[in-house]
Amino acid sequence: MFTFLVKRLFQAVIVMFVISLVAFAIQDNLGDPLREMVGQSVSESERQALRDELGLNDPFIEKYSRFVGNALQGDLGTSYFFKRPAVDVILDKLVATLELVIGATIIIVVFSIPLGVYSAIHPNSVFTKMIMAGSSIGISIPVFLTAIMLMYIFSIELGWLPSFGRGDTVNVLGWETGFLSLDGLSHLILPSIALSSIMLPLFIRLVRSEMLEALSTEYVKFARAKGLPERTVQYKHALKNTMLPVVTVGGVQIGTMVAYTILTEKVFQWPGTGFLFLEAINRVDTPLITAYVIFVGLLFVVTNTLVDLLYGLINPTVNLTGKGA
Repeated sequence: MFTFLVKRLFQAVIVMFVISLVAFAIQDNLGDPLREMVGQSVSESERQALRDELGLNDPFIEKYSRFVGNALQGDLGTSYFFKRPAVDVILDKLVATLELVIGATIIIVVFSIPLGVYSAIHPNSVFTKMIMAGSSIGISIPVFLTAIMLMYIFSIELGWLPSFGRGDTVNVLGWETGFLSLDGLSHLILPSIALSSIMLPLFIRLVRSEMLEALSTEYVKFARAKGLPERTVQYKHALKNTMLPVVTVGGVQIGTMVAYTILTEKVFQWPGTGFLFLEAINRVDTPLITAYVIFVGLLFVVTNTLVDLLYGLINPTVNLTGKGA
C-alpha cells in the first residue's frame, strides 16, 4: 500500500506539472486582460506601465517560474475582476457546484442500479427494451439541450419549478446549503436532472453489462446448483460483484461531473464554478482561468487516487503494488 501511494503521488506531481504548464501557456492566447481592467481613455504608455507592474511583459519562463513558486505556497494568483485570491473566489463558488453534483449523483444512483439490474435479470422484457431505448436517446442528447427542454416544460409551460438561480440557502456550520430549504431544493431539481442526464444512461448500461457478466460466472452457477433462492443468487452474489467496476467508474465520473457543470450552470444561471469559469473567460481574467483549470485537474488526480485505494479495499484480490504474489 505504501509503495502504491508513493508511486501515485509521484505520478500526481507529474500530471499536475503538465496541467499547470498547459493552463499557464494558454494565457497569452485568451486576449488582453487590460481590456477589461482599464477603459479606452487610458493611454498606451499607462497601459504598458500597468503591464510591467502586473508582470505581463516578462519572459514566459520568468512568469511561469514565479507562478510555480507562488502555487507551491497555495497562491494561484489574484483575480483581476474580483481583486481577491483566485483560490478564495473558486472556493466560494465551489459549494454551489458540489450541491449540483451531489444532487445529480443521487439521481444516478437511485435510478441506474435498479434499472440496470432489472434489464439484466429480464433482458427480453418490454420494459427492458424501453430502458435501453431511453438510454440510447439519453446518450445522444447534449446536456444543454436537455436543460433547455426541462426549463421549457417545467418552468415555462407548467410553471412548477424555477428556471434559474440557486434559491434560498441555510447556513449550517458555515456551509451555505440549499438542501435544507424548500426554495433551495426546488431550484436544485432541474439542474440536477439535466446534469445527471450525461451519466445516467451510461451507468444504466454499465450496471446491466456487469450484472449480465456476473450472472454468467461459475460461482453464480454453483450457487444455483446448491439450491439457493434465485433472488439470493442475483442480489447477494451477482450484484455484490457487479458493484466493483461501478464504484471505480463512478468515482472517476463524479470528478468529471464537476467539469461538466459548465453548460448546466450556464443554462440555469447557477452560481457555481462552471459559470464562474465562463465569466472569467469573457473578462479575460487569466489568473482565475488558470486557477480553475488547475483546480479541476487536481480534483481528477485526487479522485482517481482515492478510487484506486477504495477499489483495493473492496476487492482484496487487487494487487495495488503491481507485483506478482
